[in-house]
Amino acid sequence: MNMAPDIQLLPNAAKRVAEIAQKLGKAPLLRLSVEGGGCSGFQYRFGLADTIEADDTIAESGDAKLVVDSVSLDLVRGSAVDFIESLGGKSFQVTNPNAQSGCGCGSSFSV
Repeated sequence: MNMAPDIQLLPNAAKRVAEIAQKLGKAPLLRLSVEGGGCSGFQYRFGLADTIEADDTIAESGDAKLVVDSVSLDLVRGSAVDFIESLGGKSFQVTNPNAQSGCGCGSSFSV
């Protein structure tokens, strides 16, 4: 039985994390967290992490890792993180199957 991963770091996002980390002289470790707020109830926060915490779930792709704390994971389980370049700019994006609705900016959602 093939279980879907809790969270995925897609190759474009992994490459971007590695590039940013190298420029900053940090480890290629991207933290995704979910906070209350945003125009739809919850919003995604991305940042380079210094450490992996005991309750983190880790997804690896290439040289980079994505870490998500256990509380945030409940809201993003089954999601994939990608890096998109479009006319609207460049950003990390989450494809979240749990989101009931989202907003135009793609950085907030409701469940």
